[in-house]
Formats: sequence, C-alpha cells, structure tokens
Amino acid sequence: MSDDGTRTVRAGRRSLEIHRPGKVLFPGAGGTGEYTKGDLVDYHRAVAPFMLPHLRGRPLMLDRRPDGIDGPAFMQKNTPDGYPDWITRAEVPKEGGTVTHTVCDDTATLLHLVDQAGITLHRWLSRTGRIDRPDRLVFDLDPSGDDFETVRKAARLLGELLDELDLPSALMTTGSRGLHVIVPLSGGHGFDDVRAFAREVADTLAAAHPDRLTTAARKKDRGDRLYLDVQRNAYAQTAVAPCTVRALPGAPVATPVSWDQLDDPELHARRWTVADAVEQIRTDPWADLPRRGRALGPARRRLAALRG
Repeated sequence: MSDDGTRTVRAGRRSLEIHRPGKVLFPGAGGTGEYTKGDLVDYHRAVAPFMLPHLRGRPLMLDRRPDGIDGPAFMQKNTPDGYPDWITRAEVPKEGGTVTHTVCDDTATLLHLVDQAGITLHRWLSRTGRIDRPDRLVFDLDPSGDDFETVRKAARLLGELLDELDLPSALMTTGSRGLHVIVPLSGGHGFDDVRAFAREVADTLAAAHPDRLTTAARKKDRGDRLYLDVQRNAYAQTAVAPCTVRALPGAPVATPVSWDQLDDPELHARRWTVADAVEQIRTDPWADLPRRGRALGPARRRLAALRG
C-alpha cells in the first residue's frame, strides 16, 4: 500500500480523514511485525470501548512520532491550534501559567490523535473536574534489566501487601520492561498525600526485601534490585494509559491483565502487540475491580499497624 492519499473512517457521528494510512510507523526488524498508521487506526477502533473509560476527563501528554518510531519524538502537552474545535481541551494550572491539554472523550478524538502519529498516550491520574485530587495511584515496577521474573515476584509481594491493606488493585503490562499496579482511589486526597502514602507502601516492601527491591531514585544506588517507582503520583505527572501502544519495535501494548495471569509463564512486559492485544483486552481483565475507589485513611492506619 502506498502511504499517500487518505482514508475515511467513521467514528460515532463523525467522519475522519486519515492521512497517509499506508505510512509505516513501526518498521519490521529483528522478527517484529511491520505496522502502518492504518494498522494503528484499526487497532484503536477495536479497543476504543475498553480504552476510553480510562481516558475520559483526563489531560493527556502524547508521544508523537510523525516519521515512525525511528524518527524524532515529540512529547506534546499543549493542544495545537489546528486541532478540530470538537476535541475537548483542559486548561490546567502550572507554575507560572497554564497548559491546555487535549482530553480524549470519544473515539473520534482517539483516531484523530492516531492520525497525528500520537503513538503513546500518557494520562493524568486525576480528572479535569478535580484536577488536584487523583483517583488513581500507580506503582511502576521497574527492573534493572530484562529479567521479568523479578517483576513477577515484586508484583506478587505488592499485591499481597495491598490485599492486607484492603485496597483493590489492577495489574497492567507496560509494553516496555515492567508492570504497573494501579489502585483506584476515592479522589478525596491531594497528590502530596497520595504520593506520600505510595512511598510508605513501597518503603515497607523494600525494607522487608532489601536484597530484591529498592525505592532509591538514583540508578547508581539500585544495583540489580527492582525499583518501586511512585514518582508518577505527583501533580502534572503522567502514566501510560491502559491499552496504549508503546513506541518500541513490534508495537507492544500496555495491556490490562488479571492477577491470575501473573502465573502465566509466557507473561512479560511486551507480551501483547497491536496484532493480538484486542483479544486479551476484550476479556476485560479488570472486570472485578470496584467502580468506586477507596479512601486512604483506613489503609494508612492498617499500614501503620503493620509497620509497628
């Protein structure tokens, strides 16, 4: 297929023009698949019903690769002036001013971002209505190398601790090297409180397993231990959105998984790609996650009791 021309796609009540749908964004190399912009459009149309609930109302940062993953990367926070007026925007305070982020509330917006070669969507952990009150907490399990077994073990330990704290949690491959463990919150706490709590949890776990886990922010201080990263739980920080594609060879996808799947020997951070992630996502691995998030007060008291 030529990468010239356009393709018209329907998204709800809107028709969108996808420009150069045959343009290769992921060159096939080293046994990985080759994927075009049109392939990414098809993938996002298929996962939109599952992906949009994790995006609606949240400011986004985009990793854009107009020349494909081997070309320059543009980390885009501000919404360009040329975006259609029907796309939702959110003017968010920052030090010394504001940033007007794009918010993806519907399939048409999602496909427009793909047309702009927005490969990876990074979302805020709060929504525009209460921008300073996160309703998600994220632990990023970041291994020192590519040994996924260390990630698997760390996830089990963290999941067990969160169960003791009576906090529901969800598991997601990052599409890169590790896993994210996500806790839904009530939205009654500020970012500083949430990050402080996340750090207490991570410190508790690292203290119990100092040979395997660390909360040291500097790489030189980690050795070969897995880093329990809680830095995303801060104002204006973002985390990769569920179901988003990563700008890496083979087009791996940040994919929701169930806790039972953690025992699957074939599981790893790049287990699913745009070629096969839809089937996994459609099983709704997070179906048992409560719709309402938890307040941190009771969990904080349980953690204090555990820490003695």
